[in-house]
Amino acid sequence: MKTMVMPKKETEESLPHQTGQKRETLARYRMQVDRQTKASFSSKAEAEKAGAAIKKAHPTVQVSIYDADESENTVL
Repeated sequence: MKTMVMPKKETEESLPHQTGQKRETLARYRMQVDRQTKASFSSKAEAEKAGAAIKKAHPTVQVSIYDADESENTVL
């Protein structure tokens, strides 16, 4: 009688951890345009520079920088 060899099942520990719908991990500083996160940055200076460029091109939108660690918003 022949025996069938089944492939090993992957356990939850061996699978890579996936979050949400494969979204990237956000950095500390998040640039928001009209309360929607558009980009994330590791430094506040980079986020403010990108936010200022958007605010200059589109003065009617609200641009803010959200600090995830301190939970505070800075409106530009």
